[in-house]
Amino acid sequence: MPGQLNAISNQVPDEEIIKRITTGEKQLFEIIIRRYNQRLYRIGMSILGNDQEVEEAMQASYISAYEHLPQFAYRAAFGTWLTRIMLNQCYKARRDHIRVLSTRQDSENIINMKTPENVMASKELSRVLENAITQLPEKYRLVFVLREIEDLSVRETAEIAGIQESNVKVRLNRAKTMLRENLNSYMKDSIYPFHLSRCDRIVHRVIEQLK
Repeated sequence: MPGQLNAISNQVPDEEIIKRITTGEKQLFEIIIRRYNQRLYRIGMSILGNDQEVEEAMQASYISAYEHLPQFAYRAAFGTWLTRIMLNQCYKARRDHIRVLSTRQDSENIINMKTPENVMASKELSRVLENAITQLPEKYRLVFVLREIEDLSVRETAEIAGIQESNVKVRLNRAKTMLRENLNSYMKDSIYPFHLSRCDRIVHRVIEQLK
C-alpha cells in the first residue's frame, strides 16, 4: 500500500483524490495529509506559535475536512478550503487558550503565548527568521506566510484571510517593510521546517482517529 500511495502522490490532483476517497478509497486520505502538512504547520505557527498546539489544530482540521469531504462543492480550490478550516481551528484554539488563562488570571502566559520559544529550529538563521516573522502583527504575518512562504496567489490569500485582494497587497508590502531586507532570500527554506518524523506522527494520529 505505501508503494501505491507513493506512485500517485505527486501525479494525481487533489480533486481526483477526493473523488476516490469519497467513493471508498479512504486510505488515499494519507496523500492529502502529507501533501498539506507543511502548509498547515506554517499557518498554525503563524497564529499559535506553539508546535504542540499547532499539531492538535492540524489533526482537528484534517478530521473535520475528512468528515465534510462529501460537502466539498469545488467552489474553491481544495487547498484553499482546507487551509481555511485550519485557520478557523487555530483561531478557536487561541480563543479557548486565552479564555482558560483569563480564568486563571495568568496575564504573563497570555503575553508569552506568542513567543517562538517552542519553535524547533536546527540553525541559528531559522530562529532569527522565525523570531522576525513572529514579531509581525498577526494580520500582516498571516498574509506574509500565505503569499511569500506558501506561494499562494493573491486571490487564494484573500479567500483564506477573508479580506479584499487589494488589502492582501497592502498588508504584504507592509509586512516586507517590517522585516529586514537581507532575510527575504532565505524565507522559503528556513521557516518552520516540518520534518518527516513530525509528518509521520500527524499522519498516524489522523488515520488512527479515522478508523
